[in-house]
Amino acid sequence: MQLHDLDQRLADLGALPMHRARMLRAWLQGRPLDAGTKRQATEDFLPLSVRNGVAQIAAELDALATLHSRHPGGDNSERLLVRLADGQMVESVLLPRGGVCVSTQVGCAVGCRFCMTGKSGLLRQLSTTEIVAQLVLARRLRPVKKVVFMGMGEPAHNLDNVLETIDRLGTDGGIGHKNLVFSTVGDPRVFERLPQQRIKPALALSLHTSNAELREHLLPRAPRLTPEELVELGEAYARATDYPIQYQWTLLKGINDSQEELDGILRLLKGKFGVLNLIPFNALEGDQYQRPDAERIVEMVRYLHSRGVLTKVRNSAGQDVDGGCGQLRARATELIATSGRRISRLSE
Repeated sequence: MQLHDLDQRLADLGALPMHRARMLRAWLQGRPLDAGTKRQATEDFLPLSVRNGVAQIAAELDALATLHSRHPGGDNSERLLVRLADGQMVESVLLPRGGVCVSTQVGCAVGCRFCMTGKSGLLRQLSTTEIVAQLVLARRLRPVKKVVFMGMGEPAHNLDNVLETIDRLGTDGGIGHKNLVFSTVGDPRVFERLPQQRIKPALALSLHTSNAELREHLLPRAPRLTPEELVELGEAYARATDYPIQYQWTLLKGINDSQEELDGILRLLKGKFGVLNLIPFNALEGDQYQRPDAERIVEMVRYLHSRGVLTKVRNSAGQDVDGGCGQLRARATELIATSGRRISRLSE
């Protein structure tokens, strides 16, 4: 069910445009579709036909994203494993200071070598309502004023649905435009479409290295934009929207933490309208990649800061619960598969 389907379903019940607008806003705020207000009870506003028929629609909306499990972190974050109506699962993250990170796909086609989600490949797209439903679920757990499209999936590969979601959240959803953050590996369609939108979100670009050849290796199915080309496109968007780009750099020990990379960062980002987010890799036992030592991370930040590149360390929420993006879903999927195999053996 897309948002326009929801609008039509309500219209079929007899809801007028003003009724439908209020009901949509109520849902986006995490409240019941037929919620009243301090000044006006539901029965004084909604037609009887709508009140009688809304329960079925509300049940379908609730089934779009249900809570499978919660994993609180020590940093006031909380990873959520979310079950969709067809049984597939995605991850959302309640972030400190009123944010939520949502998924846009089940799986991902980019295949980043350091990402658990990428190892599963792309299973399917999320609908607009499934993306929005993650925010609704989050708002039923705690207040949310920021939405980051940085969970499972590459938003540019589900662009129409993500842009519709951004438009709704920036209007009826009450989210400030720059508190909507679109994260991408750098699909050219993003730089074509975003400037044309009514709601122009903040932009986060996955850079990860200043070396074009290494970037192609780490992000094997990302568009073939060089780091220089990506930063040039990011700079143009930042200047057009008057808001800095967030450049994402997952720190991999011995891979992209060298002095050569630091000098490459200075070459790319010094004087640019952006901030570099260093994200230490969320390593598990047996991983091919590891995070650099804490001392090295501090050295990198000091080096870049002292030479004019604004740099922040962004630890991935959920590291203390082994919940880096895709890890919760991978464990749950394996557990379900293992249980299925046991039941199959017992029935033989």
